[in-house]
Parts: sequence; C-alpha cells; structure tokens
Amino acid sequence: MSRCNSSPAKAGHYVLLVALFLYAGAIADAQRGRGAGAGPAAPQGRGQASPASQRPPQTATPQQYPAEQIEAGRTRFAAQCGFCHGRDAGGGEGGPDLTRSDVVATDVRGDRILPLVRSGRGNMPPFNLPDTDLMAMVAFIHDQKTQAESAVGGRRSVDVSDLQTGNATAGKRYFDTACTRCHSATGDLAGVAARVQGLQLLQRMLYPGQPRDPKRVPQLTVTLPSGQTVTGRLAYRDEFTIALTDASGWYRSWPARQVKFTVDDPRQAHVDQLGKYTDADMHDVLAYLQTLR
Repeated sequence: MSRCNSSPAKAGHYVLLVALFLYAGAIADAQRGRGAGAGPAAPQGRGQASPASQRPPQTATPQQYPAEQIEAGRTRFAAQCGFCHGRDAGGGEGGPDLTRSDVVATDVRGDRILPLVRSGRGNMPPFNLPDTDLMAMVAFIHDQKTQAESAVGGRRSVDVSDLQTGNATAGKRYFDTACTRCHSATGDLAGVAARVQGLQLLQRMLYPGQPRDPKRVPQLTVTLPSGQTVTGRLAYRDEFTIALTDASGWYRSWPARQVKFTVDDPRQAHVDQLGKYTDADMHDVLAYLQTLR
C-alpha cells in the first residue's frame, strides 16, 4: 500500500475521475433509485436521467467531525482515492459517487467504510494506512456527504479533449524510469492505444483492475503458529479473516491476527505509483501511451 505524501502539484479533477468501486452495490442501488426519494428531474443535456439527478440516500446517523480532521482527510483522500472517486468524493463519468453510497449512508464513524478500505473489494485494492489517516478520510467523506444531501446536480462529464494536455516526450522519460520493470512499449503494451482510448486508457494506466492471466493473480503465503507455511491464490481478505485457494483447489482460511501472511500482488506497483504521480506526470504518461499504436 502506498504511504506517499499527497501529489506536489495541484491535480486537475477531471483527470482523476476514474472508475473503480468502493462497494459494488453503490451504483446498483443508485440506479434503482434507492435513498431518501427522488429529486427534481435532471436538466436536459449532460447528467439527464443519471443516478446523480436523484438525492443521495439520507445519512442514518448524523455525525460531526473537527474541521482539522476533515481537512487532513481531504489531503489524504485526494492522494489515495481521488484518482477514482474524485477529489471531492463526488465521482465522475463512469465512476462511483461516494456521497450516494449506501455504505457511507449507513456508516457510523467508520464501522462500514474502514473494513472495505482495509480489505479491498472487486477492483479496489486494500489500503493499509494508519488509523489516524483512515479516520480523517472517513471524516472527509461524511462531510462531503452532508454537503451533498442539501444539493442536487447532474453527473459531471469528462471530454476526451480534457485529457490531451500532456507531453509525450516527457511521458516516455517518466515511463522509462518508473514503468519498465514490469512493462514494455514493444511487449505487453504494444498497440495498447489502438485497443483502449480516453478515460479507459487512463484507468488502465492508474490501476489495471483484476488480472486476467491466472499467473498474475495475487499470491498469498500464510505462516502458521507452528512455523508451517501454506501458499496459494488470495481468495479473501478483510480485517478479521485471510484465506487462500491452494494448488489442490481447497479453500483455507484463518483468523488474520493468529497467523503471519504476505501478499504478492503484481498490481501493487500501480497502487504505490498513485501517490507519486503529479498531475503533469499523469498527463504526460497518458500522452506517451497514446502513441503506442
């Protein structure tokens, strides 16, 4: 998990609105119109008939947090989560709006958010941050949700032209320094720009999602109190349980606090890189990847 400081450059929010899920049910629930009732019809044009045209689900337990904790959470959230959920937690085109998440609406001081953040789910990786940072992020998310409950607006959009501000030459220099340990412009990424474009290419660049190659699925090694080690494919992980599927296909699980374990995830380098990118870096690398046709 990345423990880097926030990006040194002021990031343009339109670049960071990329699709990943905090909770798979959040979008489905919004599309079913769940929440505190529908708001006024969306205006014509962008955002019409989108889930964002309806009021977010009402917070079950209203909460208040110190201003300094919220501001600390704003910085940490932007660095760790803004690439997907937007720097304001409001999501973007194709991405989840956390202020409309049922998980957030029913969360009480992190009791639902923290287990998901720590364990990961679907395409979202687990985040192993200090408790003070995590609670600051919880405070920020709830503050953003409180603001969202008093406003109704259309879903934001990102035009392809918004992404075309990078320098491909600078992007190649960055790629050659930071990415060639795992990737090759003439190997696995050859022709990538012909297969994937726009926001989808940016999403793949920032976080590639679940690997399709079984050899690249996260591997788990568990060391039992007896000293015996067990290895296999990571099958499940949260703050209480760790589990794998071994070479024979058996599912095995243990209380997380009673064993030692390590996870070898080929995607971890992408997670680590998120806190290192500046806004200019992301534009530049994307511009370079767009030349790989």
